Amino acid sequence: MSDVLIDGRSVCRLRPGWRLQWEEAQQRHVLLYPEGMVQLNDTAGAILAQLDGQRDVDAVIATLQAHYPEAPATAIAEDVHEFMVDAAQQGWIHHD
Repeated sequence: MSDVLIDGRSVCRLRPGWRLQWEEAQQRHVLLYPEGMVQLNDTAGAILAQLDGQRDVDAVIATLQAHYPEAPATAIAEDVHEFMVDAAQQGWIHHD
């Protein structure tokens, strides 16, 4: 796979046809796509829930830092960036 360049100003959204949904039976977020489903951990669900196609990565990080003040800010920023790059490489998200 090619390197994906996502920085703080990148604006990300779910890939067309994909949808984030809370799955009550599994007590977790899932990512639904035409051919199936991806079960997400809590961190992935929290990050993807912030992707609205309008806020940039820095805004997503700020929102999560405010929501989880007990977590180190640098850890949140690193986790978000790593996840966004991985999600883009897997084709889950698109970014500008």
